[in-house]
Amino acid sequence: PEFIVGKHHEIIAEKLERIASGELKRLIINMPPRHTKSEFASNYLPAWMIGNKPDLKIIQATNNAELAVRFGRKAKTLMEQDEFKKIFNTRLREDSKAAGKWETDQGGEYYAAGVGGSITGRGADLLIIDDPHSEQDAMSASALENAYEWYTSGPRQRLQPGASIVLVMTRWSTKDLTAMLLKQQKEVKGDQWDVVE
Repeated sequence: PEFIVGKHHEIIAEKLERIASGELKRLIINMPPRHTKSEFASNYLPAWMIGNKPDLKIIQATNNAELAVRFGRKAKTLMEQDEFKKIFNTRLREDSKAAGKWETDQGGEYYAAGVGGSITGRGADLLIIDDPHSEQDAMSASALENAYEWYTSGPRQRLQPGASIVLVMTRWSTKDLTAMLLKQQKEVKGDQWDVVE
């Protein structure tokens, strides 16, 4: 009730609805800190999408595993609330206790990882990457390159057919993951990204 809606929230919500419907498959949201991008994309989107599709497989990544697990905890807590249960039939498995790794009764999964971390054996219908770089990474060319290498050799290879990717981040460098993905799009006709800045 206390949430104050801005025009940028409406734009983000419309794009995330297109991701959920399958109309949009690749989305980049670039915004400064404290503009609610993580609240929408990493807290609410996983719970909302798995609420609508209980067998959805989600991989959530951020610049460190602790933050990714925190996002998983928030989505899981939301799903355990009575308000969620009144709207959605999706239920968490009784033995799903971990904040960063949980499953639904209907075969859905959520897995949280830090950039650079292992996601071996996981598949994703939805890959969410939230702030893959810390502010300190912007000063390190190798850290920026490592994030891109991790993306291309790790989670990008784990996508199920028809999967969606949402990248939300603050731009700290012109050589960040957003820049690399858009460069790839232009040079080799890679994934076609819808960008909100």
